Amino acid sequence: MIDPVTDDGGPARCDADALVLGLDIGATSTRAVLVTAAGERVGAGRAGGGNPNAHGAERASAALLSALRAALAGRDPALVRAGVLGLAGVHRLVTDPHARSAFAAAWHDAGLRCPYNAVSDVLVAYAAGTAAPCGTVLVAGTGAVAAAVRDHRLDHVADGHGWLLGDLGSGYWLGREAVRTALSDLDAHRAPGTLSTLVLTEALGSPGVAANPRDTAADLVQAVNAKPPIALAGYAPLVMRAYESGDPAAVDVVRRAADHLMSTLRTVRPVGADTPVVLAGGLLTGGTALASELRARLAELWPEAPTATAGDGAAAAAWLAARPLPGVDAAALHARLVRGADAGG
Repeated sequence: MIDPVTDDGGPARCDADALVLGLDIGATSTRAVLVTAAGERVGAGRAGGGNPNAHGAERASAALLSALRAALAGRDPALVRAGVLGLAGVHRLVTDPHARSAFAAAWHDAGLRCPYNAVSDVLVAYAAGTAAPCGTVLVAGTGAVAAAVRDHRLDHVADGHGWLLGDLGSGYWLGREAVRTALSDLDAHRAPGTLSTLVLTEALGSPGVAANPRDTAADLVQAVNAKPPIALAGYAPLVMRAYESGDPAAVDVVRRAADHLMSTLRTVRPVGADTPVVLAGGLLTGGTALASELRARLAELWPEAPTATAGDGAAAAAWLAARPLPGVDAAALHARLVRGADAGG
């Protein structure tokens, strides 16, 4: 968490009219929600990608300002007492004065004079699943990361190192393994299995294999290399489809992904812990085969721990903003405001 940004340096305060802002800032979209201290949603805004790591400070801050203005439409910004911005790579707002200044300017231009905190999207994901002050979150989407949370702060983080060096068990990892499965079938001159057939159809438009399978392998490699590496994550849904049909190769890929994610989780979570585990990211919140594999393993390793599914990130950010304010019942506010949690603290 970085230090609050404020114009007047005064402490955040709370009263009957108090409002707070929560923002879930991603590479593809920026979502803002304006809520009362009692948990009533009174405004919302959406804009394009607002992560400065993906888009640069100027474009990111412009998206932030657009989402803020939409959320604040018809409301007095002076009533907003606090805000939390959740984003990946939050460290940049600490180390890059230009990005920090651009975000502070957007906040000011929206008419806001209260403090805000910028926090990791991993912490927001945790808060989107539970109000418990201590626990663990496992995120698997395009990337993958796990973190222990202590007193609503990240305490120990593992992986999240990006597609080239880490993100084991992520959507990128699954997609890469799917393509590798197809290449393995082609190299061995085996008839493509279900997963390989899906990969070939997606990449080449047809599941057909040339008389010399090496030619098809070369076409597949060329098709994959023609796109940015991270685009491999687009093949992850094919793994889930093939898994549901019982394809042995897909079952193997999903189970190995679960192995990786559990290994990452064990890095930050001690044996015998009974605090909540929050599952977050598209691969773990949508009822996927990978989520089912992980839930079974969690039940075996931490049978006493509640498992939650992360819900609305923007609402969770708003809850983090409101939680420290005087007079706020944090548990009751979480139960009302944050959707999608199936277990709490």
